[in-house]
Amino acid sequence: MKKPAIIKLVAALVLLAAAAVLFFKLSPPGDTRHEDGYFYDVSEKRLFVAPRGTIPPVAGIKGADMAGVRALVICTNGNPGDKAHLVIAYLEKYSPEIKQLFEEVQKARAAGRDESGRIDRRQIPPNTLVRRLEDTDWHSLDTPEGKEIVNGWNKPGPDGQVPTVCQP
Repeated sequence: MKKPAIIKLVAALVLLAAAAVLFFKLSPPGDTRHEDGYFYDVSEKRLFVAPRGTIPPVAGIKGADMAGVRALVICTNGNPGDKAHLVIAYLEKYSPEIKQLFEEVQKARAAGRDESGRIDRRQIPPNTLVRRLEDTDWHSLDTPEGKEIVNGWNKPGPDGQVPTVCQP
């Protein structure tokens, strides 16, 4: 593949990841916002379930401040009902600044005001932090490391099955 094609592919993947983040954060009320999602307590090293609209980091399982982060959980054999093959693909949280902005927009929406225009889409990738479970360093989505973390799990495994994103 030529270098310009690779650059276009990477740019497209980054835009796709940003669109997914925006979809979950800025989608209208009444959709999946009240469904549950997986979160991970970094201090307790355990998965837990919280409303999907929760904006990480949040309190952990035992109340540890900012220990709860969103977890993208996948099933490596493509069957989300097969709990034996669940794996955490990566963890996600937001910078304090964008977390506060997301929470303000959520509160405004709950009060019947539409303030989603307050969030500039260009703010999201540099303020969305990701890491693999085994890593200690967080990387923003607009870095090569962040892009690899977000996109690296979506490959067929040894059995040829493509992983599936799982919900609780």
